[in-house]
Amino acid sequence: MYTVLQDLTVVEGASFIAAPSCTLNMLQMGATVIRFDAIGGGLDYRRWPKAPNGSSLYWEGLNKGKKSVALDLRNPEGRELALQLATAPGKGRGLFVTNYPVSGFLSHEALKARRADIITVRVMGWADGTQGVDYTANAGAGFPLMTGDPGPVGEKRPVNHVLPAWDLIAGANAAFAMLAAERERQKTGQGAEIRLPLGDVALTTLGTLGQVAEVMTEEEDRPSFGNDVFGAFGRDFRTSDGHYIMLIALSPRQWTGLLTSLGIDAEIAAIEEETGVSFAKDEGLRFEYREKINPVVERVVAAETLDTLAPRFKENGVCWEPYRTVREAVASERFKTMGKPYSDVTHGSGLTYPTSDTPIDFYGQASEVPTPAPQLGQHTDEVLADFLGLDSGAIGRLHDEGIVAGPGHAD
Repeated sequence: MYTVLQDLTVVEGASFIAAPSCTLNMLQMGATVIRFDAIGGGLDYRRWPKAPNGSSLYWEGLNKGKKSVALDLRNPEGRELALQLATAPGKGRGLFVTNYPVSGFLSHEALKARRADIITVRVMGWADGTQGVDYTANAGAGFPLMTGDPGPVGEKRPVNHVLPAWDLIAGANAAFAMLAAERERQKTGQGAEIRLPLGDVALTTLGTLGQVAEVMTEEEDRPSFGNDVFGAFGRDFRTSDGHYIMLIALSPRQWTGLLTSLGIDAEIAAIEEETGVSFAKDEGLRFEYREKINPVVERVVAAETLDTLAPRFKENGVCWEPYRTVREAVASERFKTMGKPYSDVTHGSGLTYPTSDTPIDFYGQASEVPTPAPQLGQHTDEVLADFLGLDSGAIGRLHDEGIVAGPGHAD
């Protein structure tokens, strides 16, 4: 964690991944993040994966370092407190991230009526208001039918991804948009309403990667190619001792290093002579002629062990990595030699485990150890007093009437 955004306070009223990852990105750069949830926990408070004691490791991962306030959001007074948090006066405040509906008590208009320069970043499903999550946005954008084993689109089963890519990309875009709007507010004094639909994140990515233009200029959709990397040499191969490795060659240097490591220069040269092409000059040709290249690589890799291949790959600058399970990845040298290593942190659940920081490295600047995820409602009294200026009597009444709750509140 860094301190470059320590003058900003962001309020979060959200659940799941996209919006909470936005505020986590900002927190890891130094912003204070105040998250409010329903008493007993919001929709994502108990999401998997879970620890043996039932705590959500997912919730702790996305909410480390944030301040937690628990409110009865069904109660008008609880909703009033949420509005006050989002629109609290002061420089560096008035920054609100949410995935609540466009209309309702947390609408931008309702917020703007209380603070004219409020900046609201709202993550949505689809731009027309239709519900959507990462996996439905992915399905609607066509990516699962480009994944998996080869086969005609109408006959193959789609393959869902494990990584919630659109959520995470949306979270990064939301943080960028928030900072851009805050910078503009410093110059003009004007707030902003920013809407970020997950579906638009997926669909605009199609255009960015040339896939919209591709279908407009081709007669058919791109078929799936199994594990072959589209437009280059790259695929999984299996060693003699049963390890799967990913080999890829995008640059000429990676390609020649691969040939040297495997000792297949002459065989590949023979294919080039036969076909009249040069694989070293054009990565796309390596893809076009994969049915000739892959069997050569497959045969040689299948005769070698991982331990014999690894030093040769390193010596010749090959781009590769063995396939690992998550447990193997955590035990690997890659994990131990990360630029920003994990730190053992004790979280609000009472569990201590390796906890990640931002992967961004402001080279030469010190980074603080990640702070733990809170217990639900851990900072309710602190925020009500310091952020909203309520006295102990007012806070006590809110507790007595069940409008707010602290840590350990029974669901």
